[in-house]
Amino acid sequence: MIKLNKVSKTYRTDKVETLALKDVDLHVQKGEFLAMMGPSGCGKSTLLNLIGLLDRPGQGSIEVEGLPVTRYKDSQVARLRNQTFGFIFQSFHLIPDLRVIDNVELPLLYRSMSAGERRRLAREALEKVGLGARMDHYPNQLSGGQQQRVAIARAIVGRPQVLLADEPTGNLDSKMGEEVMDILLRLNAEGTTVVMVTHDEREARRTNRIVRVFDGQLVA
Repeated sequence: MIKLNKVSKTYRTDKVETLALKDVDLHVQKGEFLAMMGPSGCGKSTLLNLIGLLDRPGQGSIEVEGLPVTRYKDSQVARLRNQTFGFIFQSFHLIPDLRVIDNVELPLLYRSMSAGERRRLAREALEKVGLGARMDHYPNQLSGGQQQRVAIARAIVGRPQVLLADEPTGNLDSKMGEEVMDILLRLNAEGTTVVMVTHDEREARRTNRIVRVFDGQLVA
């Protein structure tokens, strides 16, 4: 479904050049749950950002559903990203002044649909993560685990084919982390492709495949 071919990424400043990824070949199969592991600073998040089209490679190519997107215009990439991917991060990135349901609706503002349809999809997403009764609450009225579930609802509200999760349980205790993992596993069982960065070996073992990253390269 997603192919990275000989992808490299270098970050440059006036004085420093940092090679984040080098000659990465990766094929994410449709419907799989893939875990990416490795030490801090090894390139995992950079790789996730490239998979999700949040960044462009310095060298190499990226294909989504057989389409070479590396040469797409920014507007084409943005449209494809909004329609194909949902993103979950370690920090919840909820807007404190918006109610839960309004936070979940945000990705749909970039789509051509009515306010009523946006509200219906947001309610469905919140029901799916077990927070239907909390839609009128504000983020500061929720626990950390509940806030992460709101973030998951926001990520899936547009019914993405691929869910990208960067340390989604990193700020949670073990019980809440398990709840979040259970939701991701259920979404995957329903057909959503999931790519997750994690430091937790137990979580990684619950997925279909583990890819390990070290010094910007994939290792066995």
